[in-house]
Amino acid sequence: MSQLTSEKALLLARELSAHFAADAAANDVAGGRPLSQLAALRESGLLTALIPEAYGGPGLPWSTVLQVARELASGDSAMGHLYGYHFLALSGVLLRGSEAQRQRLLGDSAREHWFWGNSVNTFSHSLFGQRSGADYVLNGYRPFSSGSHIADRLLVAWEDQDTDVRFFGSLAVDQPGITLTHDWDGFGQRQTGSGRVLFENVRIPAADIYGAADSGANLFPSLGAVIAQQVLIAVFVGTAWGALRTARDYTREHSRPWITSGVERHGDDPWVRRVYGELYTRTLAAEGLADRSLALFDQAWAQGSALTQAARGEVAVATAAANVFAGDTALDVTSRIFEVMGARSATRSHGFDRFWRNVRTHTLHNPAEYKTRNVGHWYLNGDYPEPGIYQ
Repeated sequence: MSQLTSEKALLLARELSAHFAADAAANDVAGGRPLSQLAALRESGLLTALIPEAYGGPGLPWSTVLQVARELASGDSAMGHLYGYHFLALSGVLLRGSEAQRQRLLGDSAREHWFWGNSVNTFSHSLFGQRSGADYVLNGYRPFSSGSHIADRLLVAWEDQDTDVRFFGSLAVDQPGITLTHDWDGFGQRQTGSGRVLFENVRIPAADIYGAADSGANLFPSLGAVIAQQVLIAVFVGTAWGALRTARDYTREHSRPWITSGVERHGDDPWVRRVYGELYTRTLAAEGLADRSLALFDQAWAQGSALTQAARGEVAVATAAANVFAGDTALDVTSRIFEVMGARSATRSHGFDRFWRNVRTHTLHNPAEYKTRNVGHWYLNGDYPEPGIYQ
């Protein structure tokens, strides 16, 4: 396989997105595990995109990786979600791991085209580790473990049973004592496998433990929270584009003009044109804010352990603003497309409601209100958001 470049990655993403879109409605109904889509991602080489050249990958920037996620989400938002969270989980070793861990885990991931899942959920306080020499033994569970159902490797977070300090590490998903419950029952993102992972006496060796959550003066690990927000932006913008294009195609081919519209073709109705103009403009603006925040994120990431408070603060504000606008735009687009497609579009056989359900699922897990307050506080008082789990 030739070296993966940003240009090739985006071309592959567009091809895969079109492929995924063909079955997206049926896959939304079926739920379960997107194994054929995962196989296509493996074959494309896109699962290695972020891995630095020093560890056997192409070393593409986060901006490319998240634009790929956006493209995939435009075809099937579950696949954009999974692709973005794959790199969120993989990035744990880049943010917190030792050089030896990076060499081993990223090298293996590049060679084997591993898919990484996430079992970190911040709020559950339901997975605890007991020290056993230099190792930990884990018991409990983590909900909302996106990608766990198709993963080769899991990013895991747990609390020390005695001190309540949080630690991060990674495990092979088939390690004894790990049970995937496959109990995700959300009305959106049906194929993301965001259910519970159970841990029963699971030993995580010292070689796979990254470190504690409190990183002191080193702000670099705190970018993990920003990456999570960036993945959601990619899903929001991609889903909005996917919904808008799907609606446009339906309108051109199937929609009928209203009886009092005075036009023979639905697309000639000034009202229909205006609505499409509004939705296109808003989506384009959301994409522009997303791209601006990605450029700032690339700059912040490049600072590594030298990341400054100012650089971290700038990208946190830009990401929050883009996230809020993209989420609101995606909710608007995925709802209002029905106005201009017409009554026959609102049948279950089309599955057009999946766009709204997928976006709504994400926005409920990540309320815009608190990000909007952070942006307003910064603009009014000049204070950056404190590094935290959602900011």
